[in-house]
Amino acid sequence: MTTQIEKVLYTGKTHTTGGRNGASQSSDGRLDIKLSSPGTSGAGTNPEQLFAAGWSACFIGAIGAAAAARKIKLPADLAVDTEVDLGTNADGYALQARLNVSLPDLDGDVARELVEAAHQTCPYSKATRGNIGVTINLV
Repeated sequence: MTTQIEKVLYTGKTHTTGGRNGASQSSDGRLDIKLSSPGTSGAGTNPEQLFAAGWSACFIGAIGAAAAARKIKLPADLAVDTEVDLGTNADGYALQARLNVSLPDLDGDVARELVEAAHQTCPYSKATRGNIGVTINLV
């Protein structure tokens, strides 16, 4: 089942040339980066790092929404360390990911509830659900 959007809130637009060894710029000029293949000595970042950064930021927002709905104050040092693996399988290239969530000073059951709620509402989590292996760890 494909998700349909009823109201577009924002559209991110980029122009990319050269693939993994190129460059990418956003239409508003806020993003202007060089790209390089993972594991090379190139000066740029790679799609896996960008995906990990975007997912981490989005997931923190989803945790915040879950906490606000439950009237829970989040720790100031909340963090998500996301690891995105690029690998191969019988079908070719594939991704898998781990989100390592740190919610210091929160009760473990409360932290788990927030993380589970965030994983249900985060658009990145929704987009990857059933498509790649995802592990979420409370650290």
